[in-house]
Amino acid sequence: MAQISDKATEQQNQASKYIDQMSTAEILVTMNNEDKTVPAVVEKTIPQVGKFVDAVVASMKRGGHLFYVGAGTSGRLGVLDASEIPPTYSAPYDLVQGIMCGGLSALVTAVEGAEDDFDAGYKVVDERGITEKDCLLGITTSGMAAYVHAALKRAKEIGATTGLLVCNEFEKTEDIDILIKAVVGPEIVTGSTRMKAGTATKLILNMITTTAMIKLNKTYGNLMVDLMTTNKKLWDRGARIIRHCTGIDYDRAMKTLIQAGGSVKTSLVMVLLGINAESARKRLAVHDGALRSVLDEEGKTLNL
Repeated sequence: MAQISDKATEQQNQASKYIDQMSTAEILVTMNNEDKTVPAVVEKTIPQVGKFVDAVVASMKRGGHLFYVGAGTSGRLGVLDASEIPPTYSAPYDLVQGIMCGGLSALVTAVEGAEDDFDAGYKVVDERGITEKDCLLGITTSGMAAYVHAALKRAKEIGATTGLLVCNEFEKTEDIDILIKAVVGPEIVTGSTRMKAGTATKLILNMITTTAMIKLNKTYGNLMVDLMTTNKKLWDRGARIIRHCTGIDYDRAMKTLIQAGGSVKTSLVMVLLGINAESARKRLAVHDGALRSVLDEEGKTLNL
């Protein structure tokens, strides 16, 4: 059996060695001090994250998808990030997909030994219909999950772009196109990688999908102009964005948003160009959904 005792995340953290004797405040301060180190570690990964983002954007522009595959906390964070993309950016539900080792039930209940199942990881790539157009990011804190490496192997055989996110030192293999290493060091509770390693993973996944969506014309400036109005809060947010960007009153903004079927982008084109929803959608389609390009063509700008 492979040993993981040499992994940084399995080492004893000297700052928390006597944590069971600390007061509540001392424990919280210790935890917070350790958490403060994570962003600096993530910063060092930016060149590699950037390469993966560019690959994801290129993939999506040719009809591909982004898949995350992981076990335990890593898998859950992948599923979480994937699930948040459709409502935030009106993206298709299959554009970003999370593959959880052990299946969906493993999101809430640990499935012991699933991460060691090489055959299941290899098979899941074909089961999910991954092709050469797609990108697959394996996520494993230790770098040792057989399920993840099997998925990477099969994805590479198919011709997909592959990446691996780890939180320990790891040597790149032939199945990995882009290696992202966020070496966070020992956890305050030894081996509890849902902590600093989990935080680093969440930050990096946020960076990947947010940057990709921006590059795919899902924002105007830093405004969420392509959100999906799936509840009252988001209808209100959409109307407020329209009001802010165009200067019209809230009631008119909401009425326009309703006419546009809940599309903020369409609503903004309607107001700025004085056209109906169908015409606005056609204008956006011509420019691949780039709101800025539509408005630039007409010499129009939005308030930011």
